[in-house]
Amino acid sequence: MIVIHHNPDCGTSRNVLQIIRASGSDPVIIDYLSEGWTRPQLLALFAACDLTPRQALRTSKSPAAELGLLDEGVSDETILAAMLARPVLVNRPIVASPKGTRLCRPSETVLPLLDRLPPGPLFKEDGQMILNEKGEILD
Repeated sequence: MIVIHHNPDCGTSRNVLQIIRASGSDPVIIDYLSEGWTRPQLLALFAACDLTPRQALRTSKSPAAELGLLDEGVSDETILAAMLARPVLVNRPIVASPKGTRLCRPSETVLPLLDRLPPGPLFKEDGQMILNEKGEILD
């Protein structure tokens, strides 16, 4: 089973979902903006991804700067509390599979989490090729 913590308004998140589906998997999709996060859930995801709250903080196209969360002196606890109050502050998508859990940015970082690669060629929304016609990963 694959679980994607997904934001349908995010191009990277949509690309990752498309890659997962193209591989033949039918993931569990969690729209974290509408469902929100729990503290234990975020802590578990960050631990599985080997990330701190600061490393998982979405800094672009988010209210992180206006909330003062980008300052070096802001603690991880403060960032975590802000993420719980404003789920959009968590960078996305986070994907969990039997092969591991990771923040999948850029989109192709989801490939090692899949049981099988999608057939090629495979492109991102912006037209960038991820897999060639032979199904080989492009560097």
